[in-house]
Amino acid sequence: MNIEDFRNYCLSKKGVEETFPFDEVTLVFKVMGKMFALTGLEREEFQVNLKCDPDKAEELREEYEDIQPGYHMNKRHWNTVYFENGLDDDFLIDLIDHSYDLVVSKLKKSDREFLANL
Repeated sequence: MNIEDFRNYCLSKKGVEETFPFDEVTLVFKVMGKMFALTGLEREEFQVNLKCDPDKAEELREEYEDIQPGYHMNKRHWNTVYFENGLDDDFLIDLIDHSYDLVVSKLKKSDREFLANL
């Protein structure tokens, strides 16, 4: 999956906005103001930080060399995923969905209801 496909997929999800809160080269995707994915636009290798359940994060890191502890993130809750080294696009979509769903599950009830009605 390339960066444009990644961007388009993230933006297709309910309540998502793209922002540059840190600098002009770190693209962040948020749902209802909460981060679920970010990537550096100037990196040579396309990689994305995605939120992940801590137990699942450990399992994924053990199974896939292209999934590492989150770079510059809380390593218990975030993974850095290398998108162009052969991981299947459907698998990458599952990881994006998991990150998005995890963040949504922690939103206030009123925000979750708002998303459900979009």
